[in-house]
Parts: sequence; C-alpha cells; structure tokens
Amino acid sequence: MNDFYIPESAMAIVAHPDDIEYSCAGTLARWAKHGARISYVLCTSGDVGIDEIGMTRERATEIREAEQKEAAKIVGAVEVVFLREPDGMLQPTLELRKKLVREIRRFRPEVVVCGDPTIVWEGNDYINHPDHRAAATAALDAVFPAAGQPNLFEELADEGFTAHKPRKVYVTSWAGAEYFVNIEDTIDIKVAALKAHKSQMRDWDPVDRIREWAAEKGKGKELAYAEGYRVVTLVDNETWEANRQKASPAGN
Repeated sequence: MNDFYIPESAMAIVAHPDDIEYSCAGTLARWAKHGARISYVLCTSGDVGIDEIGMTRERATEIREAEQKEAAKIVGAVEVVFLREPDGMLQPTLELRKKLVREIRRFRPEVVVCGDPTIVWEGNDYINHPDHRAAATAALDAVFPAAGQPNLFEELADEGFTAHKPRKVYVTSWAGAEYFVNIEDTIDIKVAALKAHKSQMRDWDPVDRIREWAAEKGKGKELAYAEGYRVVTLVDNETWEANRQKASPAGN
C-alpha cells in the first residue's frame, strides 16, 4: 500500500538525535511540504553518543541538540522538544509516559510516528539499541490509551492539556512494513538532514547508503525511494472529521 495521505499535524517520538533522519525524515519532509505541522520529541539528547577523548556529557548535549535542531529545520519541523532523559539508560517508565502524554495533548498531532518496540535484531550484525525499544514502548503506551483518556493523568488538564487521541500511528518498520511512503521528492532532504549530524557522520558520507536503503524499501512497489511503516488507525475517518468540525470555531 503506498497511497499518499497528508495529516494536518504529526509528532515523531524517538530516543536520540538522528533517529528521525534515519527512519522517517523523508515522510515528515513530504508532509511538511504539503503544509503539515511537524513536531519532534527526543527522549534523550544523545549525550553519550560522541566517542571522543575529553568529551563531556554536557558538551555532547549542546552539540547533538544543535545538530538535531538544524536537521529539523531542513526537514521543515516547527519545533523540537528534548526531554533530556539519560542517554543509554532510557526506560519506559510511567514518568516518561506522562511526559509524552503531556506533549501529545499539547501539540495534538493527527499522527504520531514512533519506532517498533518488538525489533531486537535485524540480520546477523545488528542489535537494536535498548533506548530505541524503550522510546517506542513509551510512545505507544502514551498514545493509547493514555493521551486520549481524560481520567488518566488528570492533573495535566489543570495545566491546560486535555485528552487527545491521535488519528493514526505510523510505526517505522524494517522487514515488516505494510505501508510505504514515496520519498522520491524528499530523499535529498532526508540525506541533507542526516548530514547535519556532523558528530555522527565524521568521515562517513551517508548519501549512497541512505539512497540504497530507501531504494530497497521501494523495490517491487514501483517507488524509486520509500520509507516503510505499520500503520494503526485509532480513530475512523467519520469520527475524526466530526470531532474536527466540533472543535473548530463555529464549526468551520
């Protein structure tokens, strides 16, 4: 399935700076080009992700947050939120779930994009980072049922963050993708955004590898470049439109 759906807003929730660029930046850039509001929520700031002698966590945080902000600007995101949980030690706690519920209720995205918590390894040479799995679990638990349940985390309503159930969840997927987004028009943006993470690229130029991965995703689907997802629809079209009309001023 590869028809093109454009949400009014989308929030990507990931563990580290550069996770979005590797997984879903092409999709987010395409949505942004068509007017969607895009929010990035980073659970950590990747503060242990620069392996250099003398590098401190504080300095790494400054570098990686700046790189992520630049990458988000390239894609067209309207905001980047850093929760500053400890890099390398992320856990899907109730506290983290509440933080994510707050962000979802504040931004009120139509779509949430996150990782797949069930992926432990891919092939014989890669183990999925535990932070990736923790962020994905926390994101899904925040999306459903927490964010849309008014009697859960009721204290957030006192801060002005009332219940909100996103319309869809896009779970980034490798071998198990069922829905594919054509990113032929935004593959260059995806690459440019990834290259903004200079501390991670060092002497490696990601252009060929990123194009190769995206081409592999599109193979057999008549797509030059693609990103793949498992898509879950939480609110049907009729209900979503009815709620949208109800929430808009004077029903407009």
